[in-house]
Order: sequence, then structure tokens, then C-alpha cells
Amino acid sequence: MAKVYLALIHNPVYNKNKKIVSTCITGVDLHDIARSGLTYGVKKYFVVNPMPAQLKFAERIINCWKQEASFVHNWTRAEAFRLVELATDLDAVLKRLKNPVVIATSARPKGTLKFKKLRLLIKKSRRPFLILFGTGWGMTDELLEKADYILEPIKGNSSYNHLSVRSAVAIVLDRILGG
Repeated sequence: MAKVYLALIHNPVYNKNKKIVSTCITGVDLHDIARSGLTYGVKKYFVVNPMPAQLKFAERIINCWKQEASFVHNWTRAEAFRLVELATDLDAVLKRLKNPVVIATSARPKGTLKFKKLRLLIKKSRRPFLILFGTGWGMTDELLEKADYILEPIKGNSSYNHLSVRSAVAIVLDRILGG
């Protein structure tokens, strides 16, 4: 079975006006996505953001949970934060993983790769898989085009389609790696 990695992309992403922006890192995304990743056996969770102030913010949170006092408070949170690695851009992540199969996600109806097919690809492959999740109003079209595949969107039973990224990550992981 292939190793699975996650990347939360904060740049380049769209804002609601379809302008390319960088979004801010949130503590809850750091923590909740790391917990989901650990639950489903993800090897590493990369947080990709080019802004030094945002990376320092994330480092403060991560380092807080590496201190011994935090182990007493909540050792499971410290364990989950071990999955998190910060990166300034996607290229740095791609170099680190050495030729991964890149899977992009999108709430827009761009994806054709079915969850079941991805599950099979992961089971049969030896190459690592990197699953990209966008923040804001989604990853840019140019970034999506760089992926090997775009995963089908998560669909609810209403016309509303704007899950939090941490919810989307949990759903995707359960569908492709769940028991």
C-alpha cells in the first residue's frame, strides 16, 4: 500500500471574487487535520503558506504542543502535531516526497477520479500519494492542472457546497482509507 501525504494549500488560492490570494493559517485547521491524518495513517501533513508571519504563527502553535507540559494536558494533541510540516510552496513539498502521485481536490465539478478508484490506486501503488486541499475559495485552475488527477467533489443532498476544509479532509480520508 502506498504512503499517503496531505498538503493544505494557502497559496495560490482564490478569494470569493476569483482573485488569487494567500489565506491565513488557522490553529483549528492545524490541529483537526493533523488529528484526522493520524487517525487514518497519513505519513505527513504539509501546511503550505509563503507568508513568514503565518509560518511563525503556525510554528508557535506547533512548538507549544511539543513542550513537556502540554503532554500532561493532552498528549494526543502533541502526537497529532508530529505529522505537521511547514512549507513555503508546493514545489518544496514535491521535492521532499520525490515523485508523488498528486491528487487535487475541489468542490467545483472539475474532478473525475472517483473515491473508489483512488482507494484502489493507493492499495496497488508503491509511489507516494500527495492529496492537495485548498483554502479560501479553492486552488487556482493553474495549480489544479498540475495534478495527476482531480478527485470528484464531495456532494451533499442540498445545493449548498462549501464545507470547511477540515471537514472535507476527514470525509476524503474516510472514503479512501477508512475501514
